[in-house]
Amino acid sequence: MSEVDSRKKEYLAKVEKELSRYEHPLFEWDACESPEGIDIVINLKVAGLYDSAYRLCLRPREIEARGFQWDFQRQLFNCLHDYLVEMFTRSPHITEI
Repeated sequence: MSEVDSRKKEYLAKVEKELSRYEHPLFEWDACESPEGIDIVINLKVAGLYDSAYRLCLRPREIEARGFQWDFQRQLFNCLHDYLVEMFTRSPHITEI
């Protein structure tokens, strides 16, 4: 295994450990390696209601940061907010046809 692959495995393990600290009745999440770093994929637990996933990419510098836990929490909460907003089916900002 190359040093790059080894490092990605470490990053994935760190993100998965952090994700394991969070649980929500409406959302589920998973982490996977991506070319840019580690992707977090967020899905609504209610199947068929809104099936589009929300993705967040954490880059190595973010995972290595001293304040990773707090930065991660802020990013996760911001993503959940954005994901909820994306679920609107009608709002003044959506162009009606």
